[in-house]
Amino acid sequence: MTPRFEQLQRAAGWIKEADGLLITAGAGMGVDSGLPDFRGEEGFWAAYPALGRAGLSFEDIANPQAFLSDPRRAWGFYGHRLALYRAIVPHHGFTLLRQWADRMPSGAFVFTSNVDGHFGKAGFSDQRIVECHGSIHAMQCVNACSGAVWSAEGFEPDVDWSAPGPRSQGV
Repeated sequence: MTPRFEQLQRAAGWIKEADGLLITAGAGMGVDSGLPDFRGEEGFWAAYPALGRAGLSFEDIANPQAFLSDPRRAWGFYGHRLALYRAIVPHHGFTLLRQWADRMPSGAFVFTSNVDGHFGKAGFSDQRIVECHGSIHAMQCVNACSGAVWSAEGFEPDVDWSAPGPRSQGV
């Protein structure tokens, strides 16, 4: 028996005996489902080559100032991401984690830096998920009009896919 196999067996035993599961996840979970890694330049530029040509980084477009300085481009970027995240099905690893947690007396708690909402899509309780960077599926005012956050369900930005870089019409 190899040391690696022994380590995997030991980890499987711990999971089998656990009362609950704390899941911490980052970009790798979404990337494995087919989402681009927006913090890695290759994933960002591959998904948004026009933004790269315009000299815009992820940080340039993924912030409230982008909605004030170029709202059409910001809505295009977020509208495209929202549509993409809605369309992608979480990979089987999400289901496996939920199945393990469902067998545990205390279930699971998820802490993720992902904004894709895939843990909820995979059946984890919203009450047991913390998305430390927020969620693409929630909206709020850019200005200080309200501290409220509301669901993006039903919101369908009209994205002009032919424009140079994601742009949104009629938002």
